[in-house]
Amino acid sequence: MSERRQLSLNFFIYPDGHHEAAWRHKDSAADRILDVTYYQELAQRAEAHKFDAVFFADGPALSDNVRYAQRFRLEPITLLTAIASATKRIGLIATASTTYTEPYNLARLFASLDHISGGRAGWNIVTTSTPRAAQNFGLPEHPPHHERYERAREYLDVITRLWDSWEDDALINDPVSGVFADTGKIHAINHIGRHFRVRGPLNISRTPQGRPVYVQAGSSEDGRAFAARFAEAIFTAHQTFPSAQEFYADIKRQAKAFDRHPDQIKILPGISPFIASTQIEADRLQDEFNELIQPEYSLTQLRQMIGLELSGFDLDGPFPRHLIDTGGAHGVASRFKLVIDIVDRENPTIRQLVQRLAGARGHWVIAGPPEKIADNIQTWFENGAADGFNVMPPWLPGGFDVFAEQVVPILRKRGLFRHDYTGTTLRDHYGLSRPASIYSNAIQAIA
Repeated sequence: MSERRQLSLNFFIYPDGHHEAAWRHKDSAADRILDVTYYQELAQRAEAHKFDAVFFADGPALSDNVRYAQRFRLEPITLLTAIASATKRIGLIATASTTYTEPYNLARLFASLDHISGGRAGWNIVTTSTPRAAQNFGLPEHPPHHERYERAREYLDVITRLWDSWEDDALINDPVSGVFADTGKIHAINHIGRHFRVRGPLNISRTPQGRPVYVQAGSSEDGRAFAARFAEAIFTAHQTFPSAQEFYADIKRQAKAFDRHPDQIKILPGISPFIASTQIEADRLQDEFNELIQPEYSLTQLRQMIGLELSGFDLDGPFPRHLIDTGGAHGVASRFKLVIDIVDRENPTIRQLVQRLAGARGHWVIAGPPEKIADNIQTWFENGAADGFNVMPPWLPGGFDVFAEQVVPILRKRGLFRHDYTGTTLRDHYGLSRPASIYSNAIQAIA
């Protein structure tokens, strides 16, 4: 009999928590956002509860609304290297942009993290949606959406070949014979493409996982196709169960078209739970955070998502849906449709809409007692909407603690989540196979 399918759970660590006003709450750790021991402690808590990974977002530009929120963070690969030294088993996922990094440098950074951590690294692949980043890198303007994904596809080809450029047995390291490496098993990649010219090979041996786990977070048409082709875990945002089911089925279908086994892609929606002993108390807790919202910040967030400036409108008036229809507004592709779907489904006021988005920037926010949270997780997991979740606590550290201590035990009791780790790498936790070097495969095929 095959083992029962198990949930994957990541802990998405935002410095102060995922509600936009969390840093103002009395129970937040706002004074520790630059303290590395804070993040080490959070990762240790997640590891103690056997989470698959900790996950860090990142972006190569300062947010224009930093006046009203903690909108900067430590560089994640550096931070995860420090976390690696304080943990033993939990996966370590960092975000890095294919638009504003070079593949050789990034290959070295992630290969080093995978070696240092003993095989726990994951790369969240983004193309960067923030136009402000361009001028930080000498570009006159932000590349268009489709061009960013075209570059990303070539980037993935280059970086994969760099990580594979050392075959698994190329490192000999034998003082007796005097042979350190078998140079016949170290391969220049000799890539010449539209965006990159990279000779290779990488100047570090193949990593414990072969290569870091490929994670992706885009939900646009280009993002879905990219994920189906390359991603091994997908971080996605859905407000409703049917939306999550549609995304899940589409990605698995597209993966088959690329000759990939659907089980080798883990789809992990975000969930941001407000948890209390009763529904009334959970709703009151969510209201407590919403009362701390600053409209100036919220409207900036909304503008970035949908490309529409609403600062002159009555917050308690209806959302001006007609401006979307006729104004040609543009925003973050992966969030635009999600926001408009909320408007069309619920017809909210502007204030109600920004409160909906304040909890986790468009991810699923749910309030209730632990059993309700577990029931919803189980429903999504068992009915083709998710392989697990990125847990996004509204505030830290307490928002994580209540989930880990009250919801996770229910999931374990139902046989949905592990009692202990059965492997040592992030690929082990996700049930993903370790890829062979593409160069050793090619040589075997010729032979």
